Amino acid sequence: MAIERTDKFTEELTMKSSQTTAKTDSAARHGQRSVMSRLVLGCVLMAGLATSVGCFVPIYSSRPERRVQQLLYTSEDLRSLVDEWERFWFLDSPSHMTPIRTHGGVL
Repeated sequence: MAIERTDKFTEELTMKSSQTTAKTDSAARHGQRSVMSRLVLGCVLMAGLATSVGCFVPIYSSRPERRVQQLLYTSEDLRSLVDEWERFWFLDSPSHMTPIRTHGGVL
């Protein structure tokens, strides 16, 4: 009799603990989903805002004189970028592999 009671008691405890574990696991999964969904939503919102900065906040000034100055500076920067690119890849000087040497320095 006592053995049967302990067996039943053990079975009941096992059932309750497995139900509690299942509830805990589902709550943990729900919490992870919530955190992941917030993270994904945050990344999507940041990407959306980062790509629309030129639409909401204009890059150049609304004053014509200031805007012309900004456009000139930007075009100068873009022109100098090509020179920097050629200098980085050594395209601005003649090759040293040619049999006919040409002066590659500043004259």
